[in-house]
Amino acid sequence: MSGTPFPRERRHTLHFLGGLRGFAPVFLDTEVDMTSVLAHRDLARAEDRNYSLVSYVLWTAARTLARHPQANAAVRGGLNPRVARYPSVSGKLALDKSLGGQRVVLSAVLPELERRSLEEIQRQVEHYRDGDADAMAEFAKVRGLQRLPVAVGRLAYRLAARSLERRPELTGTFAVTSLGHRPVDGFHSVGGTTITLGVGRLADRPVVRDGRLAIAPVMRLSLSFDHRVIDGAQAADILTEIRAGLQEFGRETADRTAAGATAAEA
Repeated sequence: MSGTPFPRERRHTLHFLGGLRGFAPVFLDTEVDMTSVLAHRDLARAEDRNYSLVSYVLWTAARTLARHPQANAAVRGGLNPRVARYPSVSGKLALDKSLGGQRVVLSAVLPELERRSLEEIQRQVEHYRDGDADAMAEFAKVRGLQRLPVAVGRLAYRLAARSLERRPELTGTFAVTSLGHRPVDGFHSVGGTTITLGVGRLADRPVVRDGRLAIAPVMRLSLSFDHRVIDGAQAADILTEIRAGLQEFGRETADRTAAGATAAEA
């Protein structure tokens, strides 16, 4: 069997994976009690605002990475290795899209996420999620890369990805990928960034609260990190802080609201 030519629409994925050979991944994972996130989302829906779980992860992770500049970074290997730390946090979001009639993974980079509100992040997610990849200007470079011969496209991608200055706009400073819309509990992915988060499904699971067994909506969250840039202890700190940020999401606002209502009644 001789096989068939590699699909042109998937060439960008081929080039991306070919460039990951120097990556040194280590994998962590945890479970997140999403009760507070779901409570916040229910309140938002009552006001005709709908937020995806991915948007909450992007919002929380961006603020966490802003506190860990050593991880909001990229490395270039070779004989003269270099590490660049970035002043702003850009998230790369993996998307299940169709391009030229072929189902593919495309990535959208959302810049300056540490400064964005949840509402702004959700609008960006919806823009890329709902847009036509065959027509969107943001994917014009990907479409152009696919039209090149494989060898030329591979070289063009490597040259572009080599630039540490251009990394944030090309790949973001961290990545998020989700399979939570399917019955996938957890998975690990390497997104070409120092930190990659994998979002699994939300499911009711037993948890212990104040020494008692309870049922809560739990999400598996994985973190892959490039060991060339940071070590396991810091990666564990980052995952712990993201977990805490999600589990406590909106509580401070709720406490202020409750305090204000009590004062008004008094």
